[in-house]
Order: sequence, then C-alpha cells, then structure tokens
Amino acid sequence: MSEGVARAGALRRGVMLESVTVGYNTLEGIVAIAAGVAAGSVALTGFGIDSVIEVTSGALLWWRLRAELGSAPLGLTVERRAARWAGFLLLALGVYIVADSARLLLTRNRPESSLVGIVLMALSLIVMPLLARAKLGVAASLNSRALRADAHETVICAWLSGTTLLGLGLNALLGWWWADPVAALGMVPLITREGLEAWRGEPPPRA
Repeated sequence: MSEGVARAGALRRGVMLESVTVGYNTLEGIVAIAAGVAAGSVALTGFGIDSVIEVTSGALLWWRLRAELGSAPLGLTVERRAARWAGFLLLALGVYIVADSARLLLTRNRPESSLVGIVLMALSLIVMPLLARAKLGVAASLNSRALRADAHETVICAWLSGTTLLGLGLNALLGWWWADPVAALGMVPLITREGLEAWRGEPPPRA
C-alpha cells in the first residue's frame, strides 16, 4: 500500500471519528446541562460546557481533515490553523477548570446527585477513552498536532466524567465535598502543556 493511499485511509478514519465526536458530545452536552440545571449541580453543568468545547474542537478537526482529503496542500495549510484553535480551546478549558474549582472550594458548594447525570458519566467513561485512543492512533499516523490536541481534549472529557462521578460518590458517602474540584485541578498541568504545544504548532513526537 502506497503512502498516499495509507494517508487517505487515515484521513477518512479521522473524519469518521470527528463525526462521532460531534454527534455524541452534542447529545452529551444537552443532557448534562439540562440535568445539571435541574439538579442545581455545578459539576454536571460544567461537564456540559466541556462537551460544547469538544463539539467545537471536533468540528474544527473535521474541517481540517476534510480539507486535506480534498487537497493535500490545503490540508497542510489548515493544519497549523486548526492546531492553534485546538490549543486555544484547551487553554480556555484549563482556565474554566481553575476558575470553577476555585469558586467551588471558596463557596463550599457541594455537588448534587442526579441519576441521569450519573448514567451519562458512566457512559462517557466507556465511550471517551475508546474514542481518544482511536484519535491518538490516527494523529500518530498523520503526524497531526491538531488531532493530537483534540484527542487530549477527549481524554480530559473522560477524566472529568470520572472526577464528577468520584466527587459525587465521595461527597455522598464521606462528605468530602472538595474531592471533585481538587481532582479536576489535577488535570490542569496536562491541559496547559498540550494547549501551549498545539498553539505554538510544535510537531508531535512520532510513534
């Protein structure tokens, strides 16, 4: 199989993965925000906002991959632009997590429980890691910093779903209301590093 044919196949897989990302996260965001507002849960509402960021990033990467399928030179031109936007979204997510976590810690606002939210978090813990792993594989094949940054946003989405579940559980069982914001803050260094690398357009390490 020639390099061009292999790359075209990787691009098509990437387009498919980004289509799944946009579709799933659109539904996830709507449900999470609605459940969060209904339950008065800042954690669930924040997770819904993260899903909106995922939809935006997924749409950008879908555009970038489709552009290269249509014209290889055009695809290479929009790679840096898509990478910068993906990096910006990662940095924006990091700022949101720091601000929201600080507010929760200062106000001692306990996360609320929601059956719909719990089911959604559990489902995301299954879907998001699988999606992220597939994206990282395609990103390595294409040597795409933009797709790698988008994959890490998916990893962060999975982490946030886990910390939301963990925070709700520890709060319900042990009264540890601070568990959710502290766990979320643990992701900020990774978010910042990946965001800055994508924004600067630094090439990802080859597999």
